[in-house]
Amino acid sequence: MSDVDKLFAAPLPQVSDFVFDHNVARVFPDMIKRSIPGYPTIVENIGVIAAQYAQPGTLIYDLGCSLGAATQSMRRHLGGADCRILAVDNAEAMVVRCREYLAAQDSMMEELVPATVIQGDILQLELEPCSVVVLNFTLQFIAPEQRLAVLTRIRQALLPDGILVLSEKFRFADPVTQQHLEQVHYAFKRANGYSELEIAQKRSAIENVMLLDTQEAHFERLQAAGFSHACTWFQCLNFGSIMAHA
Repeated sequence: MSDVDKLFAAPLPQVSDFVFDHNVARVFPDMIKRSIPGYPTIVENIGVIAAQYAQPGTLIYDLGCSLGAATQSMRRHLGGADCRILAVDNAEAMVVRCREYLAAQDSMMEELVPATVIQGDILQLELEPCSVVVLNFTLQFIAPEQRLAVLTRIRQALLPDGILVLSEKFRFADPVTQQHLEQVHYAFKRANGYSELEIAQKRSAIENVMLLDTQEAHFERLQAAGFSHACTWFQCLNFGSIMAHA
């Protein structure tokens, strides 16, 4: 259902800021697979974590769901559990295609938890009581000054023993670590068929859109938002995922 990512293969007269439009939605699965080391492991284990912490009769959020990979994983692992998932994204192109993917999953598997996909701004979304919230590479696209407020609202909505899964690309305070991991990440992209031109143009497109935090900054912010404990449960190069407990 997706095409090969060639969005930055030809020289562009001007590289615009990255936008989650229909062109990106069309190639997004290929883009993610070839760009984010460890992504399949993160997505699969979001399902495992959700199955561990989801509480009967409760709501689960996938905020910034893009094409719904995390939602699909949670549905596979939750099976016919007494829960429901609300997947939210602000990009119309992503929402349309996400609904198509979930409909295809419904046709292939029985007894899945119900999942609804809506277009909305998670900065404005009224959060209902919930047991699991997923921010899978979402927070990094929110303005830094708004991140604490988002996490605080999530913490307030989480039920006792609820959990947030927060996946992000990390930056590192130590410049040597930053340089080494960044260079290996570029090598990962080259190994997956991206040219130097594609890597450079994608970097230019995203540098003003995706503003990164260190893991330490994430932990400090999660504590300030009211979470009782947080840990990095997975890291591959400069990408990883954190579990934060209510």
